[in-house]
Amino acid sequence: MDCSFLVREGHSRLVLFFSGWGGEECLFSRYRPADADFLLCYDYRSLDFDFRLLEGYREIRLVAWSMGVWSAGIVLQDACLPFSAKIALNGTLRPVDDAYGIPKAVFHGTLERFDAIVLAKFRRRMCGDAANVKRFLSCGPLRQPGELREELAVLAREVAARPIPSLAWTHALVGEGDKIFPPANQQAAWSVQPGTLCSTFGEEHYSELFFRMAIEGWPEWKFGFRLSPA
Repeated sequence: MDCSFLVREGHSRLVLFFSGWGGEECLFSRYRPADADFLLCYDYRSLDFDFRLLEGYREIRLVAWSMGVWSAGIVLQDACLPFSAKIALNGTLRPVDDAYGIPKAVFHGTLERFDAIVLAKFRRRMCGDAANVKRFLSCGPLRQPGELREELAVLAREVAARPIPSLAWTHALVGEGDKIFPPANQQAAWSVQPGTLCSTFGEEHYSELFFRMAIEGWPEWKFGFRLSPA
């Protein structure tokens, strides 16, 4: 995978963010956590991770979105790290699952037919409406359909081949308007994960509010829970 520091200012705390499938730097460069460095992980054509990037941090807030929830679970499940919170956004540890993730027929149908047209339709479903698509595209995503299809194929293979990750999450935020991971499936998945506080909001799969809440810690107090500072 690719890992890039979007903020590296020598802080003792880190926000470690695993993007969803198709992630890249430009989509998250606008977010700035308070008093923390910010490391972005994306492109899961490889699940190799350099743990040296995490050395020296006193606290780590883990945030993962969409397929990044599973990817972070695989990478970090056996790691002993100073997590202050582990926050899942619109994703589950069973990402291709009729009951707990994306329905299998939908996931594999997207992969089999994948091209530029399918990508555009996916982004519309991911964002929910034309205005949100416009905001997404204004970030200037550059990755091409060929490499995105390759990443999706690797994820399909790896999810099928590996056991369900055992990483425990402290918080799960579920968008009630999510058209990628069905909200009912997300809630079902987290209901069988003891210790995870699951909260629902009227958000789409791609939610700038979720990113601000989890990455920047803003504005937690309005939504009935607080996260440890990171």
